[in-house]
Amino acid sequence: MSLKQFTLILLARWKVAAGIFAGIFVAGVIVTLLMTKQYTASATVVVDTKSDPIAGVANQTQLMSGYIATQVDIITSERVAQRVVKVLKLDQNPEWVAKWRDATDGRGDMVVWLGTKLQKSLSVTPSRDSSVIDISVEYPDPKFAAVLANAFAQAYMDTAIELRVDPAKQYAEWFAERSEALRLDLQAKQKRLSDFQAETGIVGTEGRLDIENARLAELSSQLVAIQGLRQDSQSRQHQLSGDNESLTEVLQSPLVASLKGDLSRAEAKLQDVATTLGKNHPDYQTTAAEVASLKQRIASESAKIAESLGNTTQINLRRENDIRVALEAQKKRILELSHQRDLVSVYQNDVVTAQRNLDAVTQRLAQSSLESESQQTNIALLTQAVEPMYRSSPRMFLNALIIVFLGGVFGVAGALIVELSDRRVREASDLTQLEGIPLLVKIPRIRIESRTTRSSSHALARVEPSAI
Repeated sequence: MSLKQFTLILLARWKVAAGIFAGIFVAGVIVTLLMTKQYTASATVVVDTKSDPIAGVANQTQLMSGYIATQVDIITSERVAQRVVKVLKLDQNPEWVAKWRDATDGRGDMVVWLGTKLQKSLSVTPSRDSSVIDISVEYPDPKFAAVLANAFAQAYMDTAIELRVDPAKQYAEWFAERSEALRLDLQAKQKRLSDFQAETGIVGTEGRLDIENARLAELSSQLVAIQGLRQDSQSRQHQLSGDNESLTEVLQSPLVASLKGDLSRAEAKLQDVATTLGKNHPDYQTTAAEVASLKQRIASESAKIAESLGNTTQINLRRENDIRVALEAQKKRILELSHQRDLVSVYQNDVVTAQRNLDAVTQRLAQSSLESESQQTNIALLTQAVEPMYRSSPRMFLNALIIVFLGGVFGVAGALIVELSDRRVREASDLTQLEGIPLLVKIPRIRIESRTTRSSSHALARVEPSAI
C-alpha cells in the first residue's frame, strides 16, 4: 500500500477513525477521572561506604556500585517491610486487619501479607554517581505516605544494624569457645615443655651446647697430640737394635753424660798406667776395674732409658684409649644434647604457635564483641519524608497524551480494517491491482465553480483524475 492509497483510505473512512478516536478519548478521560489519587512521599538516606567495615575498600567504583545495589535489595526485602508493619503496628490496626481478612479469608501470616502489600507501594532509586538512596512510597493518603516512607527509612537503618550485630554475636560466641579451647591447648603445651626441661635439666640449650662443643674440640686436640707422642715413642722403640747408647734419650741423659766423662778420664788414666807401670801393676788393675764398672753403669743406664721408652709407649697407648673413649662419650653427649635441643625447639614452637593462635582469636573475639554491642551504622537519614501537597498520579497531561496517541492508532487501525472488509476503488491503479483490467483512458473530473466566485467570464476547471 502506497502513501497515496493510505491517504485516500483515511479521507474516505475519516468518520470511522474519528468515531473510534472520540470513543477512546472519552473512555480515557472517564477512566482518568475515576482513578484514585495517589500521593508520593520520599525520604533519602546516605550510605557511607568508606566507614563500613563490611565494604572494606569500597571507594572503588565497581565495589561501591555493588554495595549500593545490595543496600537497595535490603530496603526492598520482606524483612524491612515486615519490620515496618510491626513498627507501625499495622497488624493491630482494625482497618488493615479487615483488608487482610477480605483478601485471604484469614489464612496465612498477616504480617507477611501486609509486608507484601506495602512492598508494592515502595519505590527505591539509588543515585547514579553518589551513595544517596531515595525511598519513595505512593499511597492515597498523603500523610500516611510520608509516615510509610519515614518508617521504611528507619526500618532499613535498624535492619542494617541487625545484619551487622547478629553475625557479630554469633562470631563472638564461636570465638569465645575457640579461645577457651586454645587456652587449654596452650597450657598443655607449656606444661609439656616445662616437664621436659625439668627432666633433662635444660634451660638454655645454646650456651650449654657451645660448652660441650668446646670440650669436644679440646678432647680432639688432646687425642691428636697423644697420638703423635705415641707414634713417636713407638718409632723410637722400633729403632732399638741393641745399641742403647745411640738413643737420643741416652745421649741427652745427664747421668749417662757424666758417666761417659768419668769413663773417658778413667780410660786415659788406664792408658797412662799401662805405659808407665805396665799391665800387671796393681794400679792398672784398679783402673781397669774402674773402667769396666763405668762401662757397666753406662750400659745399665742406657738399658733403663731404653726400657723407659717401652713404658712411655704403653702409657701413651692407655692415654690415647682413655681420650678416645672420652671423645666418643662427648660425641654421644653432644648428639643427645642436640636431640634434646631439637625437642625443646619443637615444644617451644608449639607453644609460640599456640600463643599466636590464641592471640589472633582473642583479638577477633574483642573485635566481634565490640561489633555485637555496637548500635552505630554507616547509614544516615539525609531528609525525612513530608506530607506531599500535590498528587503524583493520575497525571492529566501525560494521560491525555497517551489517550490521544492510542485514539489515533486505534482510529487508523479501525479505518484500515473497515476498508479491508469493504474494499473500494480509490484510484486508477486499484483496477490493475485488484482485477487485472488494463487501463485504457482517464476521464478528468471537471468542477464548475459558482457564478458568484468566478473571476472571469470563462469557467475555471480543476481536473481530478477518475478512472473508468
